[in-house]
Amino acid sequence: MGFRIPLYIPVLSGNEKKYVNECLDSTWISSKGKFIQEFEDKFSEFIGVKYAATVSNGTTAIHLALETLGITTGDEVIVPTFTYIASVSAVVYTGATPVFVDSIEETWQLDPEDVKKKITSKTKAIMVVHLYGQMCDMDAIMKIADEHNLFVIEDCAEAFGSQYKGRYAGTFGNISAFSFYGNKTITTGEGGMIASNDYYLYDKAYHLKMHGVSSVREYWHDVIGYNYRMTNICAAIGLAQLERADEIIKKKRDVAELYCENLKGLPLTWQKEQKDTVHSFWMFSILVESVKVREALRKFLSENGIETRPTFYPAHTMPMFAHTYQKFRVAEGLAIRGINLPSFPELKKEQVIEVCDTIKKFYK
Repeated sequence: MGFRIPLYIPVLSGNEKKYVNECLDSTWISSKGKFIQEFEDKFSEFIGVKYAATVSNGTTAIHLALETLGITTGDEVIVPTFTYIASVSAVVYTGATPVFVDSIEETWQLDPEDVKKKITSKTKAIMVVHLYGQMCDMDAIMKIADEHNLFVIEDCAEAFGSQYKGRYAGTFGNISAFSFYGNKTITTGEGGMIASNDYYLYDKAYHLKMHGVSSVREYWHDVIGYNYRMTNICAAIGLAQLERADEIIKKKRDVAELYCENLKGLPLTWQKEQKDTVHSFWMFSILVESVKVREALRKFLSENGIETRPTFYPAHTMPMFAHTYQKFRVAEGLAIRGINLPSFPELKKEQVIEVCDTIKKFYK
């Protein structure tokens, strides 16, 4: 069904058409062209990281990050169970084993104390996922990683523009992955980025994403690589988006502030910005008292023309991972009680108020 107030609409009112038309006019529409390098350079400059490489989507970005670190069969990667499935699937692609950890009730992010409990002799990396735009406790995570000589991968698919103690998401770990899907804070339609301050990791990732082609011999491939390249058209859109990134993030934060003001006093809570962080509010997400209430509220909102979606199911409950019985109390509770509300940057004040008033009617 169509919704009067959809969950998400990308902002495409900048130079997107101009740059895409330039690609068409020049005929540089595939994985070569000036916009790819420009987008990579401007992106790395924006978040404050030395190196960045475009890829075809966020999932390939995570997979490429893992492959670049040499994660393989027999290794274990610690990952939050409360995340989108791509974070976990990419670990399986490498032959490694995902080891799940619980979340923190207050932040919805992975629990460093549970991370400590799950480290074994096979653990090679910790994957942090900055869920819905709130950043993880990176001081705690980096301390654990340093003590145990572990890699840190940042899954920043939902956290472009988020900050922790004045640094952007994607600048803490050994390597980070971003997504630019149509509903992300900045979009290329489909696309992603890997970023790192380590030249050797960047160089390896770039080599792998280009089919492992030799840099000194044409059509000679010295490793098994992947076709994870971004098109020049996608990069053109991304560059135009990046030009307005600060504006887009501010608008999303303004939408979140309106929600906070207008949802006060109701028997629900929401994912809040934590001390020393800047929450980019990729999604404004609320938490109700039970799964029964969640389904009833979502149905009521839908009947009133307002689109929502549930928070992610924990990965350990999925059929491919459920053969090993595990319980994660916090993650399971968050997953069945959470709702993502309309969160696009151009959401008008009256629309936010309408969503909130409809929620209030439900509780009357």
